[in-house]
Amino acid sequence: MEMSRITSKYQATVPADVRTALGVTAGDQILWKVENGIAHVRKVRKPIDQEWHAAISATLADEWLSDEDEEGYRDL
Repeated sequence: MEMSRITSKYQATVPADVRTALGVTAGDQILWKVENGIAHVRKVRKPIDQEWHAAISATLADEWLSDEDEEGYRDL
C-alpha cells in the first residue's frame, strides 16, 4: 500500500509503484471514481476532449434530466 500527502493546492504525487502498475507517465489522464467512500483510480485509455465534454454535457443534461424521463425510467 502506498501513501501520498495532499498539498495546499489539493495535489498529490502518484507513487512510483502505482505509476508503474497503471502504466501512467507525465501528461496522461487518470479517472477517479468514488464508491462507498473508497476512491478508485485508473488510466484513461483514450484522452478525453475536455472542451467537447463541457460543451455537450449541458445539452445532454437538458435533454435527459426531465421529470418525464425520471418517471419513465425510474423502474429500470
